[in-house]
Amino acid sequence: MAAAKKPVAVATSAETADVKAVAAPAAEVKAEKPAKKETVKKETAKKAPAKKVAEKKETAKKAPAKKAELKSVVELQVAGNSYTNDDLVKIAKDVWKYDLQQKAADLTSVELYVKAEEKKVYYVMNKDFTGSFDI
Repeated sequence: MAAAKKPVAVATSAETADVKAVAAPAAEVKAEKPAKKETVKKETAKKAPAKKVAEKKETAKKAPAKKAELKSVVELQVAGNSYTNDDLVKIAKDVWKYDLQQKAADLTSVELYVKAEEKKVYYVMNKDFTGSFDI
């Protein structure tokens, strides 16, 4: 049975190089296709986090707009009486409506100047009407 075996052909180095050269382009083509798929996957993976970062930046921009306003109260004390800014503006509106006989809707600006030693408030309303009232 030993005689029935066929001799195995041994390839020379030149023949092996030709086989490798022929086989190499096919291997490169096969290798390139998965590489393209991987780059596509990597690009989409890279793009998705970029969108999330952009969304986070937008929300960060909106946050400062929601800051609470500074609340302040000015209180003037004269001869045992206490007046806030709102109190003085209300008195000025009453002067506009009842003393000057103007419509409340026509009042657009009020400037008040308090002179505590005289117990008077001087006003300029709508940049045309001037006068004073006692406090």
